[in-house]
Amino acid sequence: MDSAFKKWSAEFLGTFWLTFGGCGSAVLAAAYPELGIGFAGVALAFGLTVLTGAYAFGPISGGHFNPAVSIGLAVAGRFRFAELPGYVIVQVLGAVAAAAVLFFIASGKPGFAVGGFASNGYGDFSPGKFSLQAALVCEVVLTAVFLLVILGATARRAAAGFGGLAIGLCLTLIHLVSIPVTNTSVNPARSTGPALFAAPPEAIGQLWLFWLAPIVGAVLGALIHRALLASRDD
Repeated sequence: MDSAFKKWSAEFLGTFWLTFGGCGSAVLAAAYPELGIGFAGVALAFGLTVLTGAYAFGPISGGHFNPAVSIGLAVAGRFRFAELPGYVIVQVLGAVAAAAVLFFIASGKPGFAVGGFASNGYGDFSPGKFSLQAALVCEVVLTAVFLLVILGATARRAAAGFGGLAIGLCLTLIHLVSIPVTNTSVNPARSTGPALFAAPPEAIGQLWLFWLAPIVGAVLGALIHRALLASRDD
């Protein structure tokens, strides 16, 4: 139980950091008057949270910070299915806690309006007004690629010590591509936290897509890796 508690703690903290750092950059800094960091800055922030979290918490829990990643790793044979429920629960709790802290900080600004609060969406709630179908395909494809990078960068034959860097840069690129489409999920926990605090009720109504698509993408990525890329050492 002590080992499991440490893993759960690492996953909670890592997902908290990912959600707070990434969504915090979007809510607090993306459109800051005249000095906003924009889409590129938000993309980099998400990448940096995973990169730093992987090295800080990865040695304890594996550094998933994402229910879709945990499911994909289980399908790929890199993670025990029996551990999935505990990981998914603490990941969601970490994201919700981060969103709550971010909401408290953001509401301290005069004239604060919660708005979309870095939630994900499609149609009228997509930054670029992309359709449900476009959002679905985007999230599935990018999550599949994310899993392929994770599995490849952490394989035994991969260069030791560079996995976190590759994964962080991959997540940065994913955000550069998909922020205009869905505000980028590829992570059901990250989507759940902000959706609970966003002003439009549609953020909750559309949340199903940002659970379904990343999980489908993660499973596809894991199956592709097992069928085409994995070695016996993996």
